[in-house]
Amino acid sequence: MLFEHLGAEPRIHPDAVVAATAVVSGDVTIGPGCQVLHGAVLTSEGGPITLGENVIVMENALLRASATHPVHLGSHVLVGPTASVSGATVGDEVFLATGTRVFNGARIGDRSEVRIGAIVHLRTVLPPESVVPIGWVAVGDPAQILSPDRHEEIWALQKELDFTGYVFGLDRETPDLMIQLTERYGAALARHRDDRRLD
Repeated sequence: MLFEHLGAEPRIHPDAVVAATAVVSGDVTIGPGCQVLHGAVLTSEGGPITLGENVIVMENALLRASATHPVHLGSHVLVGPTASVSGATVGDEVFLATGTRVFNGARIGDRSEVRIGAIVHLRTVLPPESVVPIGWVAVGDPAQILSPDRHEEIWALQKELDFTGYVFGLDRETPDLMIQLTERYGAALARHRDDRRLD
């Protein structure tokens, strides 16, 4: 399903294949040889999503851009089932395995692997040819790659990256943080009420 969002329509190369049950919304460019499989969602929330050549976005994966955090995937990238990429830049020949999570402002270098269930956190920079092991967490710039049982170390690094400030423009110490966050974010997402289906 293709949707116009905020006046922008998806641009899909004639050699690309988008499954009938995938959702492609807004300012999305899909390059030649790309495959977007069933249930995948590519949604531009005010910023562009760009897929290079021969990118595969597998079942139920999510790519989400915002006005301040575009998504760019280089060429020959595989995004595994249920993986999620929000506002990040991914180099060429990168493998994002099943269930991986890549957050806003992250940059993943060419020929890197983020393995099953691993996380590349907010504003984290992975150099080329990096590997994030199954279930591990990459956090920081330069990235530190930590096992999930090292939560206190991960949180110490993650706290300084200021998720709520960077993504939502809100101070984490705001007394009614979740009220402000959900109302502000909900208002932005409500812009989809004016989307126009193109197919």
